[in-house]
Amino acid sequence: MTETAVDATPDDQDRPPLLVERDGFVTILTLNRPDRRNAINRAMRKAIKKELWRADADDGVRVVVVTGAGTSFSAGVDLPEALSGPSPRTEGPTPTQVVRGITKPVIAAVNGPCYTGGYEFAVNCSFVIASERAEFADTHAQLGLLNGWGGSAMLPRMVGLPAAIQFVLSGEPIDGETAARIGLANEVVPHEALMARTLEIARRIADGHPAAIQRMLRLLKEGAGASLSHALSLEAEAAVTFRSNGGDVGARFGDRRGPKN
Repeated sequence: MTETAVDATPDDQDRPPLLVERDGFVTILTLNRPDRRNAINRAMRKAIKKELWRADADDGVRVVVVTGAGTSFSAGVDLPEALSGPSPRTEGPTPTQVVRGITKPVIAAVNGPCYTGGYEFAVNCSFVIASERAEFADTHAQLGLLNGWGGSAMLPRMVGLPAAIQFVLSGEPIDGETAARIGLANEVVPHEALMARTLEIARRIADGHPAAIQRMLRLLKEGAGASLSHALSLEAEAAVTFRSNGGDVGARFGDRRGPKN
């Protein structure tokens, strides 16, 4: 596994806001402001977008995992910075728009508190694996703010409207077990097993046919917001336009069956 750092800033004493590691076909992005609960400042937003675009353009990357350094996933946008300087709206696409737009799956490995903008970032990922120490909350409405990173659109599709209303309007935190029960997280695992389990899933996805994985991801995302009839038409269109290689399919099938006794 290799690690690099991205775009250190003086405000964080030359600590890079994002760490980037490679594990085979998997890129791991670690939000790296642990003393500020990984609050997402301008430098981190810029680094996240840069590395997501880079991963999307790299044929050697098939899955992206995002997690947080220290005890938190993220406390959300760095509010003191956002209130004292140029609006984040001046920065172009948001990190969550980039997450939704890239062609490769992005898994959020939520290792601790995941609040407000951090929660919005997580729910825009392809899915969430949560540590038993994870805690999710959306405090926008309590503070007099509105969702701006897609949380109000994504959450009802994950947990249903009544649960989303309670979660967003109350600002009440929920733990990892509750997140998994209502559908915000796919799994909750022991804290020490979080990255091992997340990477196990990521590697399994990465072992699949890259083009088929990307096309299926696109189908699932486009179909999720469509009527059943439209989703079926998208699938039928994909079946016509996607070209499978018979030899490759046969070889992969043989590999999965294993050697004959």
